[in-house]
Amino acid sequence: MSRLRIGLSPAEANDLGLIANGAFAPLDGFLRQADYERVVDEMRLADGRVWSIPITLALPEGIVPDTGSTVELYDGERLRASMRVDEVFARDKRRELQNVYRTEDPAHPGVARILAQGDLLAGGPVTVVADDREDDPLSLTPAQTRAAFAKRGWKTIVAFQTRNPVHRAHEYIQKAALEGVDGLLLHPLVGETKSDDISADVRVACYKALLENYYPADRVLLATLPAAMRYAGPREAIHHALVRKNYGCTHFIVGRDHAGVGNYYGTYDAQRLFDTFAPGELGIVPLKFENSFFCKRCDGMASQKTCPHDVAHHVSLSGTAVRDLLRSGLRPPPEFSRPEVAQILLESIRDAIAE
Repeated sequence: MSRLRIGLSPAEANDLGLIANGAFAPLDGFLRQADYERVVDEMRLADGRVWSIPITLALPEGIVPDTGSTVELYDGERLRASMRVDEVFARDKRRELQNVYRTEDPAHPGVARILAQGDLLAGGPVTVVADDREDDPLSLTPAQTRAAFAKRGWKTIVAFQTRNPVHRAHEYIQKAALEGVDGLLLHPLVGETKSDDISADVRVACYKALLENYYPADRVLLATLPAAMRYAGPREAIHHALVRKNYGCTHFIVGRDHAGVGNYYGTYDAQRLFDTFAPGELGIVPLKFENSFFCKRCDGMASQKTCPHDVAHHVSLSGTAVRDLLRSGLRPPPEFSRPEVAQILLESIRDAIAE
C-alpha cells in the first residue's frame, strides 16, 4: 500500500534539514499539539524547555492523514523524509500571529507565509532519507562545528547571525565580541528569505572576501545555516540563539532590530526579551550591542556608548540607501563597507541589470 505524499514548502524543507542534523534539538520532528500550544503561548515546549518559534508541518487543503500512519515528505520531486503522524490538529492562526509575530498584517513576510498555509497541522517524528546540503563545504552540521571548535582548542565561541552582507558596523561588533572569547562563528542564514534580500551566493562571496582580508584566520569559522527567515523579531532572536547553542557556541551577538523587518518591532525589543529568562536558562550568553557607525569626528567605528558627537558626523546607511547606490553604479563609502565587499555587491547588481 502506497504512503500518502505531502509536499514541503521551502521553509518546511529548511526546517526538516535542521531537525535532522540536530540544529533544532531537542525536536525530533514537527511539533505535536501540546508543544505547539505552549510554544505559541509561553515560548516553551510541553516539558518546560525554552523554544520560541513553532516548527510546524501544514497540511495541504484536502489532505488529512490518519493518526498513526506514516507519510512521505517531498521537496519538489525528491523524497526527503518519512513521518509518523502522531497527531493532526487545527492551528489558531490569529493567536499564533499575534503571539509570535506581534501582527496580523499580511504585508509582513512571515505572516504572509502562514496565511497562505492550510489550517491543519500534522505532528510527529521524522526519519530523513535525503540530505539537503548537496556537498556544500560550508554547510556544517552541529556535530561538525563542535568538532572544529574542539580541534582549534576553542572553549568559548561567539556566533553572529546574518542574512545580509557584513559591513563595517557588523565587523566592529564581531571584533568587539571576539576580544572576549576564543573564536567567532560567522553563521549566515542561507535558507528561504525575502525576494529582495541579496542572494546567498553573493553574500557568501562577501563573507569570504572580508575574512580573507580583515580577520585572523585562526579565530574565525565561516559556516552556513540552511534555515528559513521568519522575520519574527524578538522571538526569532531567541530561536537563533538556541540554534547556535546546538552548534556549540557559548555566546551570541544580539544587535539592533534582530530578525526584524519593516517597523513591526522596537529597535532593542529582542535584547529586552532575553532579559525575561533566568540566567543560564537559555544555555548561551547573549552579548548585546547598540547600533554602531563610523564617526568622522572620532575617525573610527563607534556607538552611542562611545561617541560624543552629533549624528551629522556619523556614516550609517539603510539597506535601501545601499541598494540605491549600487543600482546607480556607485560604491557605498569605505566608512560603511569594505571596498572588497562593495565591489562584489556592485558587480552582482550590474550582472542582475544585464540579465
